[in-house]
Amino acid sequence: MSKNKKEEITSDLEEFEEDENEEKTKLNSVETKLLLSKKLIANIRETLNQLELVLASDAESVDIEQLLTKIQTADGELIGFQSLDKIVEGVFDGQNMVGSDGRQYIVPQNYASKSKLVEGDILKLTIQSNGSFLFKQIGPIERERIVGTLLRDENTQIWKVVAEGKKYSVLPASVSYFKGQAGDDAVILIPQAAPSRWAAVENIIKKEE
Repeated sequence: MSKNKKEEITSDLEEFEEDENEEKTKLNSVETKLLLSKKLIANIRETLNQLELVLASDAESVDIEQLLTKIQTADGELIGFQSLDKIVEGVFDGQNMVGSDGRQYIVPQNYASKSKLVEGDILKLTIQSNGSFLFKQIGPIERERIVGTLLRDENTQIWKVVAEGKKYSVLPASVSYFKGQAGDDAVILIPQAAPSRWAAVENIIKKEE
């Protein structure tokens, strides 16, 4: 075999190896892009889920600013959502949420009153990494509307509504919102098919002076 022929074959082999290495590099690049794309899609889904929670919630106990994380970069400020660490579902007992984990979580009275939560409603609690609580009603129980008389216990100062021969405790925040006074008529919501000790105040009709 001539020297020129050997050099030509060697050159072809080197060129083939370069082409093969280039093809492997391209394949590795494609695989990397696919992995990055999957991670980005997962991040987008998580962000959308968090955004849905924020938009759906009317809780007043959480400052929206606390849900965001801000990072300074060379191109400016990047804003994203903080991770939501824990979600607990439970039952509203008139004041608190009894979680599926056996713990009791305090529900802000303003939120419970505004949402007219009834004993037996199913709630979802999102506990932020900074310790803030975000409640959402996800399973309202069937309700019944009745009218009773608003009273205040002289000893305990607890507000109650007497209706149809029963006494129901009501949240002070609800009474304050409607500027209720002892003797006023109160429209309340109670579970339709279950006994309860608590009721949600829907409205208060002032007594005539």
